[in-house]
Amino acid sequence: MTAPTKLRIDTIKTGAELKQWYWLKSVLAAEAKRLGLKSTGAKFEILDRIAHFLDTGESDNIAPKPRTKRSKFDWHAEPLTPETPLTNSYKNTQNVRRFFKKHLGDSFKFNIEFMAWMKFNEGKTLADACAEYKAMKKREADPSFQSKIEPHNQFNQYTRDFLAEHPHLGMDDVRQIWALKIALPSETGRHEYDASDLD
Repeated sequence: MTAPTKLRIDTIKTGAELKQWYWLKSVLAAEAKRLGLKSTGAKFEILDRIAHFLDTGESDNIAPKPRTKRSKFDWHAEPLTPETPLTNSYKNTQNVRRFFKKHLGDSFKFNIEFMAWMKFNEGKTLADACAEYKAMKKREADPSFQSKIEPHNQFNQYTRDFLAEHPHLGMDDVRQIWALKIALPSETGRHEYDASDLD
C-alpha cells in the first residue's frame, strides 16, 4: 500500500485548511520559524499561531500570561510532611520519591497520570497526593480499567481503538493504516479510528 502524498504545509493558505491535517510538532515549529513566528511552545499553540497568521497576517494571537511569583520552596532539599502544600515550583525529585515511598510503600512509582495531578493541583497537600495515588491504584486494579489518553495524543488513542476492534492485528498494521490516515485531511482536524479505515 502506498500512502497518498500529503499536502505540503508551505502551500496551505488558510487556518481552517491547516487544521484539517495532522502535523508533527517539528514540522509546525519549522513552518513557524519560516514565517518569522515564535516556534516554541506546545504543539497546538504553534498550530494556532500559524493558523492565526495565515488568516490575519498578525504574528501574535496569544495574550501574554500574567507573571506569577514563583515559589522558592526547594523540592530537592526541604523536609516534607503530609501537610506540605504543592507549590508552583514543584518537581518530581528524589526527596519527593523518598517521601512517597515512606508513606505509600516501596512499590511507589511515578506515572504520567500522577505526575500530571501533582502539576495541576497547586495548593493541595502531600497528604492529598497520597490519597489520590491510592485512588488511582484502586482504579487500575479494576479489570476494565483503561488509562486516560490526553486529547492531543491522537496516535495512542487510534492504536487503542484500532486494536480493540481488530485484536488479531498488531502494531505494524496500526502504523501502516495510521500513515494512510494522516496523509488525508479531516473535517474536525482529528484523526480517529473508523471501521472503514481497513477498506
